[in-house]
Amino acid sequence: MDRIRIEGGRPLKGQIAIGGAKNAALPLMAASLLTDEPLSLSNLPHLVDIATMANLLGQHGVIFGMDGSEAGNGGHAGRVFTLTAGEITSTTAPYDLVRRMRASVLVLGPLVARMGQAKVSLPGGCAIGTRPVDLHLAGLAELGAEIELKEGYIHARAPKGLKGAHIVFPKVSVGATENILMAACLADGETVIVNAAREPEVCDLARCLVAMGAEIEGIGTGTLTVVGEKRLHGATHAVVPDRIETGTFAIAAAITRGDVELVGVERAHIEAVEKTLIEIGVEIAETAKGIRVKAEGNDLVGVDIMTEPYPGFPTDMQAQFMALLATTKGAAMITETIFENRFMHVPELARMGARVNVHGASAIVRGVPHLSGAPVMATDLRASVSLVLAGLAARGETIVNRVYHLDRGYERLEEKLAACGARIERLKD
Repeated sequence: MDRIRIEGGRPLKGQIAIGGAKNAALPLMAASLLTDEPLSLSNLPHLVDIATMANLLGQHGVIFGMDGSEAGNGGHAGRVFTLTAGEITSTTAPYDLVRRMRASVLVLGPLVARMGQAKVSLPGGCAIGTRPVDLHLAGLAELGAEIELKEGYIHARAPKGLKGAHIVFPKVSVGATENILMAACLADGETVIVNAAREPEVCDLARCLVAMGAEIEGIGTGTLTVVGEKRLHGATHAVVPDRIETGTFAIAAAITRGDVELVGVERAHIEAVEKTLIEIGVEIAETAKGIRVKAEGNDLVGVDIMTEPYPGFPTDMQAQFMALLATTKGAAMITETIFENRFMHVPELARMGARVNVHGASAIVRGVPHLSGAPVMATDLRASVSLVLAGLAARGETIVNRVYHLDRGYERLEEKLAACGARIERLKD
């Protein structure tokens, strides 16, 4: 099992290109099931989760093609994937594939909408909480699907097609919004989704669906109105830049007290993260290519953070900010409101000298003069990268174990950091 070795204490300086958003790419790939024509996606990140979704779609009958070459600064903006679901050969998403990635459940809505039936394995638990799919199922039932849970699978049937409905989510759910949004595009009549997720990744999916011929109003708001079509057509769409990767590399610059330009950023999508970094004492300025993040010589101070649905502070940035706060002056409180069990990185950060006390859904972080390198164990994707960030700032050597989590969400992480002066390498076992 691969490990990452880091020799910390070096300020990062240079330029890092931001790739396409994994959390936007996965539902976009699932949307290919809605049409028998080609859907071309550019700026698709090269990640394990993308490969997992491709394998799942392939067994449904989707044919893949790739055109274009790598572009600028080692990025992949020139690479275009074409997905063609000319014929759906299977409406079953088997356990062996779905268990590897929760986003696999996103094939449920498109399959039921186009084929009138789907059998999708229940995703099961998750390291950062249960994350149930009850809102997905309730929404599909509102659209007229018959839902049955049997032998670990979701059996959904709509032999006469889906019908438009007025759906009110009791709480904001990104995945449920995406699943119901896709299903509604082929439903008969008008669907209104109230308390819809507003995340940039949801908006990116909606814009792609519009390019495929869907009629959607309210994109970017909490209420989406969809008028169903008999069929959608193919389209070409560029995946939105990854706001979580942007925030992670911004923290890499801050935690090392460095100076880094992030290229290809969608600045409007990181307002909450940018505001918090500025409060901590980090300088952020717009450049011709993106943003410049500078903490060189700055005294950084702790600030309180509460995770919230977009446009609030993202839960996917909580672990990274905890690592940064461990190196700032004073105390700060982090309150996690989205997922339970999302403080599993705390014991590992403590091994590096971080002072963190967890009380229920909140964690008190008291800054220390410096972190120390240590062997640590990753528990999930964002926890993994928080340990890498801590290692960049720590004195001495840090070994991060179980880094396969990183490969699910960060493309060429070591390469991008090393290009800015980090002493970081992957150790193959």
